[in-house]
This record gives sequence, structure tokens and C-alpha cells, in this order.
Amino acid sequence: MDALISVRSDIAAALAGGGPVVALESTVIAHGLPRPGNLDVALRMEAAVREAGALAATIAVLNGQLVVGLTEEQISYIADTPDVAKASISDLSAILASGRPGATTVAATAFIAARAGINIVATGGIGGAHRGSENTFDISADLTEIARTSVAVVCSGAKAILDLPRTVEVLETMGIPVVGYSTNEFPAFYSRESNLPLQHRVDTPEEAARLLRIHRDLGWLGPGTTAGMLIVNPPPVENALSRAEVESLISAAVAAAEAAGIRGKAVTPFLLEQLARNSGGKTLQSNIALLVSNARLAAGIAVAYSYRKAGRR
Repeated sequence: MDALISVRSDIAAALAGGGPVVALESTVIAHGLPRPGNLDVALRMEAAVREAGALAATIAVLNGQLVVGLTEEQISYIADTPDVAKASISDLSAILASGRPGATTVAATAFIAARAGINIVATGGIGGAHRGSENTFDISADLTEIARTSVAVVCSGAKAILDLPRTVEVLETMGIPVVGYSTNEFPAFYSRESNLPLQHRVDTPEEAARLLRIHRDLGWLGPGTTAGMLIVNPPPVENALSRAEVESLISAAVAAAEAAGIRGKAVTPFLLEQLARNSGGKTLQSNIALLVSNARLAAGIAVAYSYRKAGRR
């Protein structure tokens, strides 16, 4: 393994044997969910992966290393420590050099996962083109990293606070396949509907694994290659919100952020906090439900993919 990467021994053994492993980001733990419930959600996501038959590899930066497969103690540290850096791909070198702890975004998680040999990442929603990005050029590094990294990311679309139509256009421009899981529509994070149609769909983990295998055989998904894939999974029906309700909440939250002068990496956590407060906690519960659902689905796909990769199915 790479000298900069510390891989938990059971995960290293699974990867060496072609076993199913799912990478999980840690920014959602440190910055995306309120304390103290963030720790419970992180452990629930790991449990969902295990219950589906795969190993969970939560990723973070600790003690000058890229750590793949946090222990429960390390997850607790990331969840409880207030000054954990938000580590995107452009931050990794500086955080490693400083020795400061860092919680990895989707972009950084995908980069580290691919470097360790993990093909599948689960998260809530990816970053994308921000509202007003036609003027600010504020587009998440998640998109560029997925475009050049050999991973499949299971998510509920992009975060609802973003410009979803523009995000979908950027995904297409970058050549990232977007595949709906039991849906013909790009999910809008808290909402199952977005009015953004998808061209491709799968309905079982086995179908998704077959698609990933073909993507790999074409030369896209594998060591030394580029172009990942998005598998978008709508939030569970019982926890989904209507798109109209979410848009109303977002408008109020964006206005509050502008009035408070919130900028840069602080915007997303601020907006999520506003949405949770103004929705009476409904957006938070939807976020938690989709995180666990995506972790479970990613594990099912990882298990099916490992069988196909080994030629056993």
C-alpha cells in the first residue's frame, strides 16, 4: 500500500482478496450533521454496510496519514472534535503536512478510495454547481474528481441547495454516467422528484454491478484509468419532502446566509442548519434516512460487483 495511506488490516485483506468494501466520507460526520447525533448516524451507516455483507471503510486524515477504515474510536474523535478541517482534494497536502485532523469530502474520499483500491463510495449528496455559479464559477471539486477517478458514487443526487439543472449539465459535459436506481429522474436530495430526466436506470444491485463491470471492461473503471460513475438513489418515500416545500425552505436559508455574510466552505453547513431548523427537523431526518439507505445500497452493489469480478455470478 501507499506510504501515505493507512489501511485497516481487515480492509486491506478484503481488497487483496477482491472482497466487497464501501468507502464512506467523513465530512458529513464532522460538518454535515449536528452533534451528538452525528456519531450515531456514522455508526448506523457502517452497520448498514456490514449488514448487507460488505466492509465499511470510513475515510479521514489523522496524524499525517490518509486513514482508510476508521475504528469506532477514531469515528468518535472525528464526530466530537470541533476543529477538524474540512478536507477537499486541494487541502490534502497541507493537512497531511500540518498533522491536523481532516474530514474528507466526497472528492477527497473518492481520490483516497481509488488510491487504496476501493471502487464504491457512498454518501448523501455530492457537491455541484452552486446557484449563481454562472457568475461566481463556484462548482464543487466533487464533480472534477469523480470525472477523473475510478469510483462509483452512490448518492441521492446533488445537495438540494445547489443549482441542480446546471449540475446535471456539468456532469454530462464531464462524461460522468448518471444512472438512476429505481428512478427515471435525478433525485433532489430531500425530494424524489426534480423534473430532470435520466437516460439510464437499474433496478437491482446485480444490474448495477453488471453495469460497473462493463464500465470497467471498457477501460473506465480500473487502476490507472479515469471517469467514475454516479448511481443516484432517491430518498426513502417515508422521509422524502416535496420539491416545492424544499425550494421554499432553501430560498429563506439563502437569504439568511447572504444577510449574515456567509461565504466559502461555511455556506453549506449554515444552509443545512437553517433548513433543519425551519423545517422542524424534517430535512435532517430525510438526510439521515438517505445516508443510511445509500450506504446499504452501495454495500449491496459492492457485494454483487465482487461476485461478478471473481466470475462467480
